[in-house]
Amino acid sequence: TYPGGSAASHVLGFVNVDSAGIAGIEKWIDDQGLRELREAGFATDRAALKAVELTIDQRVQHAVADELRKAVTRFKAIAAAGLVLDVTNGEVLALVSLPDFDPNFSAEALMADRINRISVGTYEMGSTFKAMTTAMALDSGAFGLRSVIDASVPLRFGNMTIRDYRGQKRALTLPEAFVYSSNIAMGRMALEVGPERHRAYLGKLGQFDRLVTELPENAKPIVPAKWGELTTATAAFGHGIAVTPLQASMGVAALVNGGLLTSPTFSKGAPIGPRTISKGVVSEETGDALRFLMRLNAEVGSAKNANAPGYFVGGKTGTSEKVVGGRYSSERVLTAFMGIGPADTPRYLFLTLIDEPQGLTETYGFRTSGWNAAPVTREIMERSLPALGVLPSWDRPA
Repeated sequence: TYPGGSAASHVLGFVNVDSAGIAGIEKWIDDQGLRELREAGFATDRAALKAVELTIDQRVQHAVADELRKAVTRFKAIAAAGLVLDVTNGEVLALVSLPDFDPNFSAEALMADRINRISVGTYEMGSTFKAMTTAMALDSGAFGLRSVIDASVPLRFGNMTIRDYRGQKRALTLPEAFVYSSNIAMGRMALEVGPERHRAYLGKLGQFDRLVTELPENAKPIVPAKWGELTTATAAFGHGIAVTPLQASMGVAALVNGGLLTSPTFSKGAPIGPRTISKGVVSEETGDALRFLMRLNAEVGSAKNANAPGYFVGGKTGTSEKVVGGRYSSERVLTAFMGIGPADTPRYLFLTLIDEPQGLTETYGFRTSGWNAAPVTREIMERSLPALGVLPSWDRPA
């Protein structure tokens, strides 16, 4: 039985009529040998068995689920998902995917719209990928915070044109390119670094391999077979490559935590060593610059609606058109926001996804991330951070 009902159902999973785990942590536990012990008659004394403690914080899990449910209703969306990740050790404190299910009635889990959108769904993550592109540009040595990139005219590849959404139509400094979320500037920076180095950099951040955690449910990224200049230009702003949101979060966490790329975990206290994929994925200077840019974006850029007073959060918005019938549809979008808090010494990463939000009167008809995913994340942060012991402060960090 599951007293919490649908709480953390995509993490817990469920069992079949024989009480054998067939999804989520239930399956992971049985796959560790518990099923064999039970069948052999050695796992009947519960007092002798060691409990499995998860990383999920029920207070944070509830806050994320509650705010996402309100968001689905408010923005008339078809689905939503959220994640809270400890960037220092990779522990997942909350994972919500809506619609969810009650594991006491496991047939609900088999419905097509009940997939775990965080670890199974693969999406073009849109402009949240610009954090990786910017880090790559800075790490390459070809760009610095004072660099200027020409975003006055679109990028053209044959019959394809890359434009900016509400672009400035002028040269931009690198911080301006970040806060104005310029597709043109990101494409130019990636092209300057070069397709081979761009592909290698994303690979170094774990964006090309299937991400394996305790959850049996995971998906392999969808990566173009050929990686030329057009792919580099589009992948620079999160199009043309589809990854799981958990995978993208892992990559951004490594950019802000000092360069440690660690596989996420749902097992409390799981050693970091065996989960460490790579160290030093970014230089200290690049990590500092990226945290500065994410904070700047929350102060004056597209993430202003995520700015939680007293917490000095930072983040990056992302809006991507969904593919319908083999073509991108401007009428159906996926919005995402990836935030860190506090930005000066990040401890937690917050991810919010809203699937097909609608424009509202109060959003002036806009349905981009800054108008929905960003403010929803702010509400989640303001509820979660105090529960995690992060108290607000109005003394500006050095």
